[in-house]
Amino acid sequence: MLKVLKTIIAAVCLAVSLAFVYKTEPVKKKFASKVNVVVIDAGHGGHDIGTRGKVAKEAHVALKIALELGRQIKESMPDVKVLYTRDSDEFIELGERSAFANRNNADLFISIHCNSSPKSKTVKGTETYVMGLHKTNGNLEVAKRENSVILKETNYKQKYKGFDPESPLAAIMLANYQSAFITSSLRFADHVEKKFMTVSERASRGVKQAGFLVLWRTSMPSVLIETGFLSTPEEEEYLNSDDGQEEVAESIFEAFKLYKHNMEH
Repeated sequence: MLKVLKTIIAAVCLAVSLAFVYKTEPVKKKFASKVNVVVIDAGHGGHDIGTRGKVAKEAHVALKIALELGRQIKESMPDVKVLYTRDSDEFIELGERSAFANRNNADLFISIHCNSSPKSKTVKGTETYVMGLHKTNGNLEVAKRENSVILKETNYKQKYKGFDPESPLAAIMLANYQSAFITSSLRFADHVEKKFMTVSERASRGVKQAGFLVLWRTSMPSVLIETGFLSTPEEEEYLNSDDGQEEVAESIFEAFKLYKHNMEH
């Protein structure tokens, strides 16, 4: 009984501390059906290389895919404003990525990453995440790895008061956010995974939920896409190639095109 009580108290304390993490305006609920502004977020960057394979670094692969995705959108849909959280190899703090999307009134936030499996060199496939409660330990481990980026930020203990990327409880608390946009986020995520299968014939590991710091303060539908496993040689070679990056970007673009059409008609 005492253990349960301590857990509840810890959860309440964490919830209160997270409420004061950023001195920004509260998340505004935005329900506009038009998709005029998209923010593309290349994960990691600068001194944070993310995960890596034998040769490829997540930060570099994610940036190339992000820029190619933006190019395809701008070329086919000149009416859509495409913005990047970074367009070079620089480190951007997690809080600034979502704040950038909010400041620019984005209608969709797409965060691009590469996956890793320390226990296997054969696992492959794509995963698209939305903010929510993790349902498996695998989902939790992905969130913990991506959230641990804050350890590379200066004064992270002050900026992310009470948040421990290693704590399952922290991920549970983050799941309370983004609820206003969950339906649209899931819709886009579903399009992405289906297009990975049909456009590039990739293995889809499905749409999943977990607590990601980069998503929790965005005031628009948001997803985090794990484009494949750099820990698997075959996938690393694919993701590190120009053709592979173009194909991944095309799959996401086709999902974006379908999502935009469905939202506006």
